[in-house]
Amino acid sequence: MIDLDLIVIYTERLEEVRAFYAGLGLEFTEERHGRGPAHHAAVLGPTVLELYPAGERPPTGRLRLGLTLPAGPASLPPGPHTLTDPDGRTVAVTVTA
Repeated sequence: MIDLDLIVIYTERLEEVRAFYAGLGLEFTEERHGRGPAHHAAVLGPTVLELYPAGERPPTGRLRLGLTLPAGPASLPPGPHTLTDPDGRTVAVTVTA
């Protein structure tokens, strides 16, 4: 079996992107590894989603994420929703009842 362990998104709008995903109910912790930049990490089952400032790296471009959320934290009604994060990435959200 293969598991997805890590997704890293590089962005020039770090706080806006963090706030968007936090608004969906993701709980972020600020981290810094060694001399690397401060960034945000959220654990989603076996996967860690990290949001990094783009800095000298190019921002993460086209990417489509799919999330299944419990009803409540996202303030979205149950069912499927297609959202767009502050960088223009498509986020398919399914809210369970």
